[in-house]
Amino acid sequence: MPLEVMQEQFEEVIHSGDPLQIRDFLDHQNISDIADLLYELPEYESQIIAAMSIHRASGVFKILEFPTQKRIIQTLPPSKTAELLNELPPDDRTDFLEELPSNVVRELIKLLDNEERRITLSLLGYPENSVGRLMTPDYVYIYENNTVQQVLDTVRRVGKNSETIDVIYVINDKGELLDDIRIREFILATPETRVLELMDNRVIALNAFEDQELANEAFKMNNRVALPVVSNSNKLLGIVTIDDILWVASEEFTEDIQKIGGTEALEQPYLEMPLFKLFKKRVVWLMVLFVGELMTISAMHRFEDDIARVVVLATFIPLIISSGGNSGSQAATLIIQAMALRELSITDWWRIMRREILSGIMLGLTLCIMGMTVILIWQAFTDNFGEYYMSIAFTIGISLTGVVLWGSLVGSMLPLILKKLGADPAASSTPFVATLVDVTGLIIYFSVAFAILSGKLL
Repeated sequence: MPLEVMQEQFEEVIHSGDPLQIRDFLDHQNISDIADLLYELPEYESQIIAAMSIHRASGVFKILEFPTQKRIIQTLPPSKTAELLNELPPDDRTDFLEELPSNVVRELIKLLDNEERRITLSLLGYPENSVGRLMTPDYVYIYENNTVQQVLDTVRRVGKNSETIDVIYVINDKGELLDDIRIREFILATPETRVLELMDNRVIALNAFEDQELANEAFKMNNRVALPVVSNSNKLLGIVTIDDILWVASEEFTEDIQKIGGTEALEQPYLEMPLFKLFKKRVVWLMVLFVGELMTISAMHRFEDDIARVVVLATFIPLIISSGGNSGSQAATLIIQAMALRELSITDWWRIMRREILSGIMLGLTLCIMGMTVILIWQAFTDNFGEYYMSIAFTIGISLTGVVLWGSLVGSMLPLILKKLGADPAASSTPFVATLVDVTGLIIYFSVAFAILSGKLL
């Protein structure tokens, strides 16, 4: 159903004032459609959540953006808030609570049932951005001596409250993870078959204290919808499902994009971020880049006399430094993305350098030909460059080749150097690379100009 049509129907139903009619309408819509409706009609946010059956309300709530979730919790009656928080899956509830101030979290935790409070406090006890914060304790586990019939009985008994039953987890009497087996294996086996006979002992597990980015890589490499989470002693603690990993991947991507753009990562949506906090996120990098540009001024001051004698050289300064900065930004972006996707590592530095040397030469020669062609055509119509126009053309062409090559090397190597030093490669943002190449590009440009034009124009 188109959103506009659903919105019109909802407004008709809501104006009727009949709670049963409102609930019936909302409970027959797709959860994603209800989320879109909430975004379109923010004035009805809490009313929509309160009117739905609690199971479907939790399904809608967990896919909403945090600012919307926060507004809903603030306006719901305490009894409905308690009902909603208790119904949320533990991992989604933890994800929501960790974004709130500690004093608010303390008050909301008081609304949870004893068991849900215990689980939530346990999950919040793991380090921020660790796999432990993502896991849910709602899963089906069995023992290696169980029969298939016993396994199926267990699935019927507890599977309804589990995050997923696609995979069943095998543990021993100590709670240690032994294996994970897909549900289809039990469905296809005879009832008398024992779990031990179906095990292959090739289980893939995540450690609760590992970084969430490692979990993302594990899911990608192993094509799983869920993976078990274990302690340092291999005790099964919970599972992480693919929907949580997709959220992590989205957040990591957003964070890297912001860093590449020359700002610190934002913890809140742009429009929700307080102005002063937004200022602090951006001002540090701008100050760093400002200092870098002062070096550019120093470099230009060093060649001030040369510029005064050959004014035409100043005309091409923006072209030279921007070409180097652009090539460096390209290289940095490609390398950062490849590192994020685990396509390369620090040990590949020599292969990367060789490729960038060749790429830089080819790209530089291409711009060299373009630059020299522009000067020759310009000279043919205006005679602006005088009798030494070919020397100037060679100066621009060779400078472009050198600056583009240098930019490619800096842009590709800087992320690797930062990674080696333990820093975030995304911090080698494209503005930082561009500023660095600006300074060195000027030095390359005027060095080439001095070598070629010395005794002619200089």
